[in-house]
Amino acid sequence: MTNCDVHQHLWTPSLVTALRSRREPPYLDGWTLFLDGEPPYDVPPADHDIARRTELARADGLGRTLVSLSSPIGVEWLPATEARPLLDAYHEGSSVLPEPFGAWAAACVRDVDAKATAQDLDRGFAGLQLPANALGDADGYARCAPLLDLLEDRDLPLFVHPGPAPGGAEGPGWWPAMVPYVQQMHSAWFAFRAFGRPRHPRLRVCFALLAGLAPLHGERFAARSGGGDTAADPDVFVETSSYGPTAVEAVVRALGVDAVVQGSDRPYAGLPRQPGFGLGGAAAYAMRVANPHRLLTGRTG
Repeated sequence: MTNCDVHQHLWTPSLVTALRSRREPPYLDGWTLFLDGEPPYDVPPADHDIARRTELARADGLGRTLVSLSSPIGVEWLPATEARPLLDAYHEGSSVLPEPFGAWAAACVRDVDAKATAQDLDRGFAGLQLPANALGDADGYARCAPLLDLLEDRDLPLFVHPGPAPGGAEGPGWWPAMVPYVQQMHSAWFAFRAFGRPRHPRLRVCFALLAGLAPLHGERFAARSGGGDTAADPDVFVETSSYGPTAVEAVVRALGVDAVVQGSDRPYAGLPRQPGFGLGGAAAYAMRVANPHRLLTGRTG
């Protein structure tokens, strides 16, 4: 087992080229990203320099670093004819990244094609990332069921990441990350409990950004669910990106340390200054090594 970061983003040259080939959002003009409903964003080229990022990962002592397609861009929500070239470019580039990098596969959620996703997973991806706004209700879980069945059949995990956040173009730059992303993760957390877990009893799943702190509403859920089961699900995990000791400690109190895995969201955030967020060496080992290993493999040792 090795020190792992389950959540980073690294745009390879093939994906950059594919985004620059488009003239409708999402697209890149040079290094300026244009999305529906968000202001243009100037991407720092160094953030996606593979050699630099490899050095950073090694300096952090990471033995495995998983990158994923940036779901807020909205690729997964495009019609299949538009999404497929971008998905192919993402899979082509991320599947050949140098160590310590691995990657999550991605899939179109507007026109679900489990056969195409199976072929992508055949290339050795760690599991599948889907946007949270595709899994926020019963209809979403029904639509994505073929993809989740595929993961269960292959004993691979699901990573739930915020999707597009339209409507933020007029607000401050931090609005999408603080409001719609968090709302999406909150909805996805409870939708999985209500609709996902009953349909997919063997699926391992990890929610980005501590599931928008939805686990902290466990007491309210207990009070309003008519005696529903509030026990922690041993195959459900949350990752820590963009949060610090206060939030992480609260989630550990709610779910237990075995549910928390290390995720940074680099280049948008970094690893914590204190491994384990100051909760001690055992917690650091759990979040960085043991829990990611169990998420990715289903095994405890």
